[in-house]
Formats: sequence, structure tokens, C-alpha cells
Amino acid sequence: MNPVVVAVSLMLLLSLLRINVVVSLAVSALVGGLVGGLSLMETLKAFTDGLGGGATIALSYAMLGAFAVAISRSGITDLLAHKVIAQLGKKATPSHLVWVKSLLLAALLAVSIASQNLIPVHIAFIPILIPPLLHVMAQMRLDRRLVACVITFGLTATYMILPVGFGGIFLNDILAQNLIRSGVAVSGPQLPLAMAIPVLGMVLGLGCAFFSYRKPRDYALEPILAIEPETVTFTPHHLWVAVVAILAALGLQLYTDSIIVGALVGLLIFTIGGVIKFHESQDAFTQGVKMMSLIGFIMISASGFSAVMNATQGVEGLVQTVGNALGDHKGLASFAMLLVGLLVTMGIGSSFSTVPIIAGIYVPLCLHLGFSPLATIAIIGTAGALGDAGSPASDSTLGPTSGLNADGQHDHIWDSVVPTFIHYNIPLLVFGWIASMVL
Repeated sequence: MNPVVVAVSLMLLLSLLRINVVVSLAVSALVGGLVGGLSLMETLKAFTDGLGGGATIALSYAMLGAFAVAISRSGITDLLAHKVIAQLGKKATPSHLVWVKSLLLAALLAVSIASQNLIPVHIAFIPILIPPLLHVMAQMRLDRRLVACVITFGLTATYMILPVGFGGIFLNDILAQNLIRSGVAVSGPQLPLAMAIPVLGMVLGLGCAFFSYRKPRDYALEPILAIEPETVTFTPHHLWVAVVAILAALGLQLYTDSIIVGALVGLLIFTIGGVIKFHESQDAFTQGVKMMSLIGFIMISASGFSAVMNATQGVEGLVQTVGNALGDHKGLASFAMLLVGLLVTMGIGSSFSTVPIIAGIYVPLCLHLGFSPLATIAIIGTAGALGDAGSPASDSTLGPTSGLNADGQHDHIWDSVVPTFIHYNIPLLVFGWIASMVL
């Protein structure tokens, strides 16, 4: 009856039953708090106090949605989509169709990887790039579950092994610093080396996703046409305004570390440049908020859920219970620690937040069991990353859904969460355990 196990299990069950994720998180947080010994009022206070932690992210996504609408009205993303359509041709052969599909998926994978390390904008590119490509994907009968797996791989695997951008934050600032504080001396080169085997499991999972979703899947064109602008004018002026706005938004985001500032300035450039008329700015912002509102509310609710779990001290109790039950059996202890990490991250929705929670508890246990520094890095790093792909509350699944579900034909749980959980969490669990045994 550990509160973390109860709350996360209930949240996943309700989500799989197609109960709204926000409702699932709220109900599960209340149940978990009560199971953890908190009174109803204490649980409600912890939940409401934690909601503020997601407010900045919610506003960032709302601004990002408005910016995405402005970009779509400039015609630049539609121009990209038309270029892809031109490659298909009116009578594309099966081999040519496979080539275009592969080229599109490779481009999406490259952009996803770059969003974490080369140009660290995280999921900001998804609602801008994906909706204009939905028409093309429907014509190619491309299964969007495969697209979700490709994007999620780029969002998660790269920060686990490449110490640049978000990878630098995860590996150097969070993982290494928490290990050092807990008594394990680690150096920079050791981090990617220790995480290489778990990431290899994700690579295998990505390959399996290409096999799992290789068959064509049909999508209705009417909902896609409904979200496309009625008239798209490819004027050089609009396209240049779009380029300037995108570069300005990107530069300011990197300089200020704020999606809000970048998206706001980009939106102003679109308005001043005439892409969006002044009297249309309200409508553009409203459309953007509608596009991203679900993500915002889920992230706010996830912050409240995380606050309740911390208040119950359920994670510490769970680890201690597991440690006492397994004794000195290294293999079972490693698997149990990874499994606990999966549960925690699935509930919180953030690997970056999970590592500080578990590191102080896992390091003494790893030292007691005789794990090497590399094995300790692999266990804690993998335990933190486990559940990032496959969590209903993670932006690694919410991001792909925000773009792929723009026309209402991509279910967040069954088309993003379940496919990424199967193809990434299971291999991560297995390969993380292997890394802990061989390193």
C-alpha cells in the first residue's frame, strides 16, 4: 500500500480507460495522499501548492501555440509540405513512396535530436512543424504511432548520452552533481560511457517500432483540411517575415532561457510584419491556446501530483522496503531500483525531477551492494530516464501528441503513450539492468 505505487497505478489505469489525464492525475494524487497518511486537507494543500510549479510551462506552451498558428499563416510550413507532396508525384511507385517516407522520418528524427542538443528548443518545434505535414502523412498512409516513436526517441535518447544542451543539463548538472553529493566520485567521460548500453536498448526499440507500425494506416482527410488555412499565400514578404520571426524567437529563447519571451517576440514580428492583421491577433492567440491547452493543464496537474508524492515521502519508503526485502542480491536489487524509477517518473513525468529524488537513496544502497561507479551511474541515470517515454504526463509524449493530434485523429494514451512505453521503457529496463551487471 505504498502511496507512490497506488497513485501511479491508479493514474495509469484511469488513463488507459480513456479518463482525461488531468482528471486521472488529480484523482490519483488525492488517493495517494490519503494512502500515504495525509489528511484530506493536507493532501489538497500539497496538491494546490504544487500547481504553481507547472504554471510557467503552461504559459510557455500557450505562447508557443500562438506562435505556431502565426507561422502556419505565413505559409512557410505549407511550402515545406508542398515540396514533400511534389516528391510523391501523382503516380508514385511503391519504392518511391518508401523512399519519401524514409526521408520524412529521417528528417523528423534529425530535427528531434537537434532540438535537444544542437539547437535546444525541446518540443517547441513540434506544433510548428508537424500539423502542416499531417496531410502528407495521410496521403502516404503513414502510421502516426511510428512518427510519435521517432520523435520521442530524439527527445529522450539524445539527452541520455550526449552531454550538450539538455544532455549537458541532465548528465553534468543533475546526474553527476547528485552522485557527487551522495558520495560517488564521477567524471565527465564516465557518464556517456555508462549510459551507452541503456541507450542501445532504445535504439533497438526504435527499430522494433519501424516493424510494429510498418503497415499503412488510414486517416480521414476532412479533419485535416479543417485545420489548414483557407488560403495560403506564398509571398516572399510573408516568408521572409517568418524567417526573421523564427530566428528572433530562437535566439531570444536561447539567450533568455525563456520560451515565453521568444514566442512573444516572434508573434509581435508576425503582427508588425503584416502576416497577422492587428484585428486577427486575438483569434490567432485563441487558436494557439486551444492547440496547447491540454498540455498546459496536464503539466500543471503533474506538478500537483509530484508535490503530493513528495509530501507522503512514499519514494523513500518504497526504496527502503525494496532494499530490506532484497538483502544483498545485486541482480534483484538493480532490477527493483530501475522498476521504482519507472514508477516515480511515470507519475511525475520528468526524468530531470526524478534523479534528485532517488539519487540520495539509491547511492548508499548501490555502495552497500558493491556496484561500481559506472554501474551506479547506469542504474540512477536509467531509473531517472525510465518512464519519460511512456508517461501520460511527460512532455516527451505530450509534445508529439500536440502536433499529431491537431486534427483530433491521434489519441494521446493509445497512440503516443502506449507505443512509446512498449518500445522504449521495456528495452531500457532490460538494457539498464544489463549495464548494472557488466559495468
